[in-house]
Amino acid sequence: MSRPTAAARCSRMLLTGYFLGLGVVMAIWGARMPAVQHAAHLSTAQLSLVLLAAALGMVAGLRTGGRLARPERLPHLLTGGAVGLAGALAVLGQCRTLASLLAAALAFGAAHGVVDVAANSAAVRCQNAYGRPIMSSLHAAYSLGALGAAALAAATAATSHSVLFLATGLALTAAVLAARPRTLALHGADQPPTPSGGAAAVLPRRRLWLLGALAASSLLGEGAAADWAAVHVHTLGGTTAAAASAFALYSAGMTLGRLTGDRLTTAFGTPTVVRAGALLAAAGLTTGVLAGNVPAALAGWTVFGLGLSTTVPSLITAAGTGGPKAVATVSVTGYLGLLAGPALIGALATATTLPTTLLLPALLAAALAVLAHRALENTAP
Repeated sequence: MSRPTAAARCSRMLLTGYFLGLGVVMAIWGARMPAVQHAAHLSTAQLSLVLLAAALGMVAGLRTGGRLARPERLPHLLTGGAVGLAGALAVLGQCRTLASLLAAALAFGAAHGVVDVAANSAAVRCQNAYGRPIMSSLHAAYSLGALGAAALAAATAATSHSVLFLATGLALTAAVLAARPRTLALHGADQPPTPSGGAAAVLPRRRLWLLGALAASSLLGEGAAADWAAVHVHTLGGTTAAAASAFALYSAGMTLGRLTGDRLTTAFGTPTVVRAGALLAAAGLTTGVLAGNVPAALAGWTVFGLGLSTTVPSLITAAGTGGPKAVATVSVTGYLGLLAGPALIGALATATTLPTTLLLPALLAAALAVLAHRALENTAP
């Protein structure tokens, strides 16, 4: 295996920074959501409208980014999208009315979608230039950024969210502008997806939608962990601290898996790693739910995150052979699972019980294991 060029290594470091920053922004926004609600005197229904605006903006940004993200445009989309995202976060901190929050959240979501497509499309090309898997470690940077920012938000709980959002936005804008010369040099430091340097291959529509469906299944599990893991542990009699640690343990498992995912993929191949991880996730969550006690539940959520850790990076890599538009299609479909999953689980839990309903993400992980080879065949390890 040839050594990556210096340009490829610089591109990887640059993209690591973008993924890290994206994780920081999203965690800061999510962690201080109660403060946003309080400052604008929003009801729960009104806050839901703000989150819906951000989701709609994201879908629009993903679709627009997919149409615009030709290789030569990726540096401009990364710079412009990241500055827009940081600026929208700063503006969100100053909003005190529902109308202003809706407008800022729409812009925030749109910028997020553009950066998501551009970063993942550039990452696929950088991975081609690198000559070995790096996608999992790039997504691990997102997870590490989110964990660090969540800790920062907790440590600065006494500080106004307006100050935190503004400081974060200004710091990230400065970092993006400082990195702009390297970002503009990104095109040419990567390798086109096709050996001839021509257009990206056209993925069969059936395979493209299969990749999207599996991404939705995986992200539904992520949404379930984010919104229901703590509730699950609490219903089992866990303390407030134990309940709060459920999602943290899930996130730690996912981060650990992503940090080791590239080496495993190199050794065993993408389909094998994703299949084994999905089986592990299904077994872990099923055991944690059926055992019916707090230690087993915490262990189950940890293993669930570990098992699913390489799924989305691998699916994005497979979609990347079809170019940015295919990346956008899989991302949009996947995020629908992330957005709709928690609500679906809540609705089903009212008809049955929460533990019974939480077997759904485990079942979807098992289905992912069955279909992994078909979706990821011919994906470079």
